Amino acid sequence: MKLQEMGHRAKEAAYQLQKLSTSDKNEALINAARALINDCAGILKANAKDITAAEAAGMHPGLVDRLRLDEARVKSMADGLKEIAALSDPVGEELESFIRPNGLNIKKVRVPMGVIGIIYESRPNVTADAFGLCFKAGNAVILKGGRDAINSNKAIANSLREALADCINNPNALQLIESTEREVTNEFMKLNRFVDVLIPRGGAGLIKAVVENSTIPVIETGTGNCHIYVDESADLSKAVPIIVNAKTQRIGVCNSCESLVVHKNILNALMMELIPALAPFNVELRGDEACMNTLAALAVDAFKDAGDNMKKMLTDVVRATEDDYAEEFLDYIMSVKTVSNINKAISHINLYNTKHSDAIIAEDKAVIECFKNEVDAACVYINTSTRFTDGFEFGFGAEIGISTQKLHARGPMGLKELTSYKYTIESDYLCRP
Repeated sequence: MKLQEMGHRAKEAAYQLQKLSTSDKNEALINAARALINDCAGILKANAKDITAAEAAGMHPGLVDRLRLDEARVKSMADGLKEIAALSDPVGEELESFIRPNGLNIKKVRVPMGVIGIIYESRPNVTADAFGLCFKAGNAVILKGGRDAINSNKAIANSLREALADCINNPNALQLIESTEREVTNEFMKLNRFVDVLIPRGGAGLIKAVVENSTIPVIETGTGNCHIYVDESADLSKAVPIIVNAKTQRIGVCNSCESLVVHKNILNALMMELIPALAPFNVELRGDEACMNTLAALAVDAFKDAGDNMKKMLTDVVRATEDDYAEEFLDYIMSVKTVSNINKAISHINLYNTKHSDAIIAEDKAVIECFKNEVDAACVYINTSTRFTDGFEFGFGAEIGISTQKLHARGPMGLKELTSYKYTIESDYLCRP
């Protein structure tokens, strides 16, 4: 199907969706969730083709994990649609109202955006999540997944479209661009006649390409060079589990910790506890001079009788470069920067972060307030793992992505972030004098 035709069909579907009641939308979402479960075997069969191709191409294990589906993940997609159905419908919400002295009764009302385009990489669960959120918010959606997950995306989209055909008699509320050619992606980015907003989900290269080439308004969902700053006032027994969780629980996600910033006064004490905790995961550290000197001293002193994993961590530490401090590794790699005070920590973070999620571990209230107010990120955490930057964790249901920009939406993008608003103006036959 040509993109222009897809655009026409999406516009028609969007106007139909605006007429649906909340119960109509919820019923369709429940039916779509049921369809995913019923079609699970076919979805997994399609996903297996993608996994085989990815492994044959030498894809990094962290990225393969993002691509992989199993029964539990398919069920999670279905549960996500049910959770979206249970959320309050934002469409029609009255945001504010006021009466002017001349008699104008003005109301600001939340409305669907219309047609949303999403370009994304690897994660096939995005197909279901994006559909569910856009649909509940009254929007039609055109999806453009990556080559790596094309078979999975087709199977999921077909299942959802059949469910829509049964419920609202219009499967075009969801359309998937099945071509994986770059020229088609470029053409999609020029479809501003039909698409109201374009959302890229993926790596820095994809996001940069969309921002630079799209004629459609773009909401950036950013890469995640997330930082944890450990202040000299931190309780290290509580700091270490947070760092280990943020770095190792799931490496291929945008809210994992990529950069550790440490106050110089507790560098040695922190490394004494952190190295044994990270060693089972074979985490590679890329540190500054202070970090390297500290680890070298520990290798010949406190950890001289350490096991192989710890010895490897201590001897394989790499001197960090400027690129390392700016990198989203998506791997068992973490940069380390030593600082002398909170202001140096904030300056380093604001220079290298991607405005996604940054955390401080500290007990000093003044230091915490400084960090909270001055770090430029969508989500700022205090004594909490960055892994909580997530639509479900925030109570929004599934998310479209984590917006790292400042216009329209910032942070986890749930239902409300997929709407716009309009004004309705009423009077007693008032004419302008």
